[in-house]
Amino acid sequence: MEELDLTTREGRFRHFGSVDPIEGMKPVEKEMMVDLQSSKKDFLFEVDSVGINNLSYPVIIGDFQSVGTFELATSLRKNEKGINMSRILESLETENNSGVPLTFDTLEKVLEILRNRMHQEEAEVTADSKWYFSKPSPHTQLAGMAHADVKYSLRISESGTERKQLGMTAMVTTLCPCSKEISEYSAHNQRGYVKVLLDIDPDAELPENHKEQLYEVLEINASSQLYPILKRTDEKMVTERAYENPRFVEDLIRLIAYDLVELDWVKGFELECRNEESIHQHDAFSRMSYQK
Repeated sequence: MEELDLTTREGRFRHFGSVDPIEGMKPVEKEMMVDLQSSKKDFLFEVDSVGINNLSYPVIIGDFQSVGTFELATSLRKNEKGINMSRILESLETENNSGVPLTFDTLEKVLEILRNRMHQEEAEVTADSKWYFSKPSPHTQLAGMAHADVKYSLRISESGTERKQLGMTAMVTTLCPCSKEISEYSAHNQRGYVKVLLDIDPDAELPENHKEQLYEVLEINASSQLYPILKRTDEKMVTERAYENPRFVEDLIRLIAYDLVELDWVKGFELECRNEESIHQHDAFSRMSYQK
């Protein structure tokens, strides 16, 4: 049996089963290696989307760096076996400057590079992240960091933009109209979640402050807003505003829908409002979709 020197890393590795590499017969130069993915014959079907997802990657949203979760893909022709997955990340890296700016313009650049490198007709990306921004309290104007979840989704082809979507999930306060009506005093309220996915008109000019516009629509129609910092005078304003603006989930979804229809850069949307009921073990929700 071989005498091993366990004071060395090599000796310890061998002690735990490591062996020398074999003398291989296959080529080590890239040019000589078989490229199965580039095989061409009849593979029965075209594929709509093939790529990678659940990719964690730094992004820049507004003034802050955040973390995005990406899905990137291209189409695949019937006569091609597969795509070169490494080119997907290479395409994303072309726009990385301490984080990828999460804008439609940047994502379109990434997709054009990806589509051309893959030699495919279509390419798509979806990116989810948290958008952080400074939000002052209503009375004392003390600023703190607030956030909302955002989603950017884009699909392009040789002929132009096939899909352009903006999603957002915001938290709000809702106060029960029924509780206010039947109770001698007070009314139950709870935290609500408003989730929207907008279909953006590719021919419309998207405002630079589109995230701010959408966030305002989602929270202004609720009973009251959520704030990072509240002093006593702020809390009084928030509580009283909620009492003055009771909302069922049915009320909230209709009020938000009206404002979304008024945005000329929006051509349709899917919308959901959900309340974490404070007097039940279940949630209440309402959901709708609309196309102009």
